[in-house]
Amino acid sequence: MTKSKPTMRDVAHAAEVSPTTVWMVVHNKPGIATETVQKVWAAINKLSYVIKMDDNGSPAESLGLLIEQSSIPAISDVFYGDIIRGFHAEAKRLGYHVLLSTFDRNTQDLDLLKTVFAQKVAGFVVANDGDILPETVIHLKIPNVPVVLIESYIKDQTLPCVLGDNFMAGYQIARHMLDQGHRKIAILKGPTKYSSLVDRFRGCLAAMAEEQILAPPEWMPEPVSGHPLKGYIQMKEILELRARPTAVIAISDKTAFGAMEAIREAGLSIPGDIAIGSIDNTIESGYTRPPLTTVHIPKYEIGVLALQKLHRLIEGNEGIPVKSIVYSELIVRESC
Repeated sequence: MTKSKPTMRDVAHAAEVSPTTVWMVVHNKPGIATETVQKVWAAINKLSYVIKMDDNGSPAESLGLLIEQSSIPAISDVFYGDIIRGFHAEAKRLGYHVLLSTFDRNTQDLDLLKTVFAQKVAGFVVANDGDILPETVIHLKIPNVPVVLIESYIKDQTLPCVLGDNFMAGYQIARHMLDQGHRKIAILKGPTKYSSLVDRFRGCLAAMAEEQILAPPEWMPEPVSGHPLKGYIQMKEILELRARPTAVIAISDKTAFGAMEAIREAGLSIPGDIAIGSIDNTIESGYTRPPLTTVHIPKYEIGVLALQKLHRLIEGNEGIPVKSIVYSELIVRESC
């Protein structure tokens, strides 16, 4: 049996320090006692620990990036692709390698994944929730290996996270529809397993409640998986009703794209017959027919901020766990 290569955690154990201290010594960070530095380098030499180097010859550690298996297309997707690209760009700038791991709830060996993270990464990020349940994240927590959540949070757990202001995004797009005079408003919901989409939906309801409006259940159809144009089936269900809304809020741009196709297919005009708005402000949203009114979520910046937060945790410079929320912005176009 081949003996596994020593890891930073092995060095930390041998030197009787934390992995964070080893990282700081390897990266020549100030503030570490001379005796501690000597102990760490003695352990590195004794274990023949190989320090990974980047292209410029500087030390480079690995970070984990965990996403659900069903989100693999998200790497090039209209929304999560930008978050992942931001994360990768900042990792490269700070001299980290990124270890991408995918999670399949039906087949994943959590203990094996935990072992891999414990041996190979200085910290890791969980991008989105969905199939990655709260108990999964809690199971994967490793002492001295920090974790940051992106676009998700866990109730009763003070884990650091970076979120778009999804509740306010839902509120803003609904408030815009109301300010345009609409009172018959439908909402195309998303899967409840995504906390970000649930928060958007709640924001929509909050704005409508201010005007004492509640959409009937048939105007809030459940999402249907498997169709390439999200929202297409939901919108067709609404269009088959005798009473139709004058406006539709889609929980995401991707959902809106499908809804717009269904509206056009029915021979109706946007916004003449039905106005539509959504949330995300993907690149595609500015090129639909007509251009889509949406709420901007700074996706790339979310990825950058998550990496910076993880970096500070690894260095030991982060204080109490913080839920960071980036502001959203209403982008008004011709679809409303």
